Amino acid sequence: MDHRQLATTQRYYRVGEQRKREAVDRVSAMQFDRHGNRTWRQAKELLDDEYARRAVGEVQAPYGVCVEPSNVAAGGHACPVRFRCVGCDDFRTDASYLPDLEAYLADLLRNRERLAAFTSADDWAKAEATPSDEEITRVRRLVRRVREDLDAFTDEDRAQIKEATSVLRRSRRHIVGLGMPRVGPPMPDFHPGRTA
Repeated sequence: MDHRQLATTQRYYRVGEQRKREAVDRVSAMQFDRHGNRTWRQAKELLDDEYARRAVGEVQAPYGVCVEPSNVAAGGHACPVRFRCVGCDDFRTDASYLPDLEAYLADLLRNRERLAAFTSADDWAKAEATPSDEEITRVRRLVRRVREDLDAFTDEDRAQIKEATSVLRRSRRHIVGLGMPRVGPPMPDFHPGRTA
């Protein structure tokens, strides 16, 4: 929009519901489970009530969404596996989370190397803090699977998916306020000698 800073545009630019829905249509065909298997093949056949069910039946999780009922009911704060999402059957991800998955993989590899070189901790502490080879393999496989699916598309389809993923990523950044009043600390009494 020709602003010098992105923050200027973000103040008034909002992703509309229609644009978000079109992005969901495009990207949901590329939704994967933790094994890298596609979960939705025919996104265009979804009925309108499926969109509502999807919005109610899932909650944001690191690198995707969670469909585990107790975690959804708790707003994402009751994960039974302590946010090890790639090891849970209730985890779903799509192409819009690819940058997050790639960053997560890089963090896992960096942490594993850093902890291997760390010598001033007990073995049990290092073992518990070190990312498992299985988790690294799972994330690596998931990233590869999403990339392979993206590479299978034509350049035009890839450009449309890229636009859709950017819309979804932008819409996830917005925090929805619940209209709750904020209560701050009590104001200091500027007139200590005055009585009520």
